[in-house]
Amino acid sequence: MRLDTKEFATDPHRAYTDLRDTHGPLAPVELADGVPATLVLGYREALQILSDPARFPTDPSDRPKHAGCPALPLSQWRPSAARGEDHNRHRQAYNDCLARVDLHALRNDVIATAIPLINSFCGAGSADLLNEYAVPLTVRVVNSLLGFPPEADEAAFAALTHMRDAPDAAAAEVGSEKLAAVIRAVLADKRARPGTDVMSSLITHPSRFTDAEIAQIVGMLYEGGTEPTWNLIANTLLEMTNDVSFRDVLLGGSLSTRDAIDDVLFGDPPVPNGCVSYPRQPQIIGATMLPPNQPVITSMAASNNDPTTSAGDRTGNRSHLAWGAGPHVCPDKAQSVAMVIATDAVEQLLDVLPEIELAEQPQWQRGAFHRALTALPVTFPRTPPLPL
Repeated sequence: MRLDTKEFATDPHRAYTDLRDTHGPLAPVELADGVPATLVLGYREALQILSDPARFPTDPSDRPKHAGCPALPLSQWRPSAARGEDHNRHRQAYNDCLARVDLHALRNDVIATAIPLINSFCGAGSADLLNEYAVPLTVRVVNSLLGFPPEADEAAFAALTHMRDAPDAAAAEVGSEKLAAVIRAVLADKRARPGTDVMSSLITHPSRFTDAEIAQIVGMLYEGGTEPTWNLIANTLLEMTNDVSFRDVLLGGSLSTRDAIDDVLFGDPPVPNGCVSYPRQPQIIGATMLPPNQPVITSMAASNNDPTTSAGDRTGNRSHLAWGAGPHVCPDKAQSVAMVIATDAVEQLLDVLPEIELAEQPQWQRGAFHRALTALPVTFPRTPPLPL
């Protein structure tokens, strides 16, 4: 089964079921033409692999290159490309820097960003909640959090777009270098006048990072903090428009916004497949032999809905794998930052526009590693703008 097709993007859950019925908890797939991989569909198998970096390392340096597959370089949340001791050093640093983030101040920033965006379309009676709300809100908040000045926002977003839309791995690398160049340009001013943002914290960190190292870490945080977060917001809003009972219990107060978002993280996480590993030798998981140097991709979406482990009401249950698991799990503070942005973005919108309805059935972007709409067109009763 190919994971880069329109059919897979339209209904991945049917594909997961078909693969599970045919192959069990581990299934052979192709990421693109001639790019084989194994997709992990079982919850227990996913935890086993994610918790065993010795047998399933994340370093792809020794495996064959597939120049025609741009997805692999961008297929996992990567706070640092460094390995071994350097990886531990980098991870400790961004944990330290994220720990300094004031979540109360972040919440205020989300609200201050959300209101003007809502005001820009609330009187029209219609909007594209992905491109007019979720994307600009997330980008502006993350830019401020990381330390991009307003004059660098557009260049950073353009570099991210270049990476996301790249036709091959070489083009994706060009976008990555463009983002690094934007960060390096900002760093000179930050070193002279450090602030309270993440970039300034990295500059003053005891690890004494070089500009190249800081650019790498900030770039990974920017990639991991923007697109997955805006897709989480959009996917949550889509779930509310598709499921009237879901929206009613949320608006009625029987379900918290956090629980609603966790429901989406179980069912349609913004990164449905990722946490790629590359076993050096053949490995046996259950009854399946995994070949060496071939990507092993954890399907968080499929594993979360593994029929052997998932059943009943999941309200308050946060055992999903949307953040990964094991030593490379997304840090707790990074999870908290993403949840504050998503939760407050959804709440602010629904406070003003509780009666949103789909204007047309939205389309999904192709790609194995994101669950991403192309747009989220909705209608709603026209509403006066909020006071600023």
